[in-house]
Amino acid sequence: MNIAVIGGGINGLCCAWRMARSGHRVSLYERSGIMRATSSASSKLLHGGLRYLENREFGLVKEALRERSAWLERAPELAHPVSLVIPVYRQGRRRRFTIGIGLFIYDFLAGESALPKSSWLPRQAVLERSPGLDADGLVGGYEFFDGQMDDYQLGLWVAHQAGKSGVSIFENSEIVRVDPQGAITLGSGEIRHFDRVCNVTGPWAVRLLRASGIASPLELDLVRGSHLVLNVPCPQAMLLEVPGERRILFVLPWKGKTLLGTTEVRQLLDDPIECSAEERSYLLAVFRHYWPDAEFDVEQQFSGLRPLIRGHQDPNRTTREYAVTRQGSLISVFGGKWTTAMSLAEKVTDAL
Repeated sequence: MNIAVIGGGINGLCCAWRMARSGHRVSLYERSGIMRATSSASSKLLHGGLRYLENREFGLVKEALRERSAWLERAPELAHPVSLVIPVYRQGRRRRFTIGIGLFIYDFLAGESALPKSSWLPRQAVLERSPGLDADGLVGGYEFFDGQMDDYQLGLWVAHQAGKSGVSIFENSEIVRVDPQGAITLGSGEIRHFDRVCNVTGPWAVRLLRASGIASPLELDLVRGSHLVLNVPCPQAMLLEVPGERRILFVLPWKGKTLLGTTEVRQLLDDPIECSAEERSYLLAVFRHYWPDAEFDVEQQFSGLRPLIRGHQDPNRTTREYAVTRQGSLISVFGGKWTTAMSLAEKVTDAL
């Protein structure tokens, strides 16, 4: 079949690559440059989503853990295992037993993973892993493993693989209209016809349908996630509970610096996708709570816009699941995570 994929983020690129490998002729259209929006503004983790277990999204976590292993095997030069520690405090909202059960389930869902199982670390071991960590009330911590990657470079690697498989990639080619009969309209007014059209535009999926006069079968909540890069090294990656909340933040090593994130703030599609002063203060307050004597400067800040299928008032509890729908020759993707991009691509290919 002759297929158009609209969207040059990681999900669109994986869809195009997978379809080309199945023998289809694929053209991918991106309105700016590939991997320039949300897909390159992630937390740089390939993970199952430990916190999704609290929302009972066991199927998603199992799928993501399988895909985490696949990425580590697929591109070992761009993705590698990373050790994370969850420090456990007497004053924390989650007890040691609760965290331990969650990690047991996480390990179980991972199956025969090459990554080590989680384990308990005594108090002194946690402090040795992260000098300067607040010791008041610290009981110990759990160590577990996920994957870390350079999201932009790994996305470019996928684009290269797609190109080698025969995908034609058109950057700076905005699609302003689609229809269920397989036609797309470029910004220039040119109309092109395909056997199938795949709308994989992430946060812009619903807008493209509405601009085309097509009713969207699902609605999206758009949630901004902001990160800070601090100019100090991070000796140990950590998953931290936000004081007074059930939210968690990551503190990760990133190119010799410390990556801190993420926030979850609902916003409109036309609002600036940038870290607000409130988000910056929020992230820094958490970091200073755990490392009260640390000296650092903020070297960089960046934000991405995540498209979540609407389902809960609290963005922290909105589902991270994704959905693939079809209207005639038009296939649309709603939601999706970086880690599960190839799994999503399989489902979109099946929908052809």
